[in-house]
Amino acid sequence: MELTFLGFSVETIISVLVFVGAFATVIAVVLPFLGRDSRATRLRSISKAREEMSRQQRDVAAAQRSARWRPQKSVATANRLVQLLKLDRLIAMPGLKAQLVRAGYRQPYAAQVFIAIRFALALGLFLFAGFFLIFLVKIELSFLQRLLILGIAPIIGFYVPQILLKNAVDKRQAEMTLAFPDALDLLVICAEAGLSIEAAFNRVPDEIGETSPALAEEMGLTSAEMAFLNDRRRAYANLAERTGLKMIKDLTVTLIQSEKYGTSVTDALKVLSQENRDERMSRAESKAAALPAKLTIPMIIFFLPVLLMVILGPAIIQLMELR
Repeated sequence: MELTFLGFSVETIISVLVFVGAFATVIAVVLPFLGRDSRATRLRSISKAREEMSRQQRDVAAAQRSARWRPQKSVATANRLVQLLKLDRLIAMPGLKAQLVRAGYRQPYAAQVFIAIRFALALGLFLFAGFFLIFLVKIELSFLQRLLILGIAPIIGFYVPQILLKNAVDKRQAEMTLAFPDALDLLVICAEAGLSIEAAFNRVPDEIGETSPALAEEMGLTSAEMAFLNDRRRAYANLAERTGLKMIKDLTVTLIQSEKYGTSVTDALKVLSQENRDERMSRAESKAAALPAKLTIPMIIFFLPVLLMVILGPAIIQLMELR
């Protein structure tokens, strides 16, 4: 007697499951090879007109910075909201302005706008939750459940901007981390060519503008600070504080010590570049060593059942036919 399940024979169900598993396995193997290397594509896009493109990028970046620094009506509204609710203490929170700068928001009114957005979003979600419970919910909820929803909604609205800000900082730091080894090698090349450290910081942003606009902007600001400040060490410290990256802090410490003790900047940058390469190789090796452990659970969940079906499926079918 042939066994059936929901109108289908067991052999048909096993065949379909084996086909789906085999198809998913092929897709999982082939899909990584179909991805495009966006970084290599950007690097190949650099042509003979590099100087002209760099000039255009500098003009566009300057226009964008000037536009961001121009206050709008929304900024005035945010300032009034902050003053009305007396939120000056939140603006003066330690680390808030540094975190905004690391995310790329350098405007003097960035902290006021951020605090106003947090409270406006919390209030908006509270009002929306109240409207939702009064007019849209048709299910009878207890008073405690309604109170819980009204309490959670503003908390979510208050902390969502903080989470988004942290994600923006992490994304910007990841971009700078990826491009920093190339920028460090370019600094070594400029130093070996006889350029001063000011000229090197002025030249490198033009070369890495396409790979990492964030790092190019930070190094451009450092170049401007070195031109206007009397103490270059302060410009180096500002670079490390703005980025918040350990590798850039190591660069600034190296440059400060080289200037303080009169050692060769070229030799110091070479040593730092070699240490950076070794550290990058160590990170790659640690990721490769952790790969088998990370693949254990996906192998058990996705590959092992398919393998068991392929191996034991024919035997089960034959046993059913013998019965």
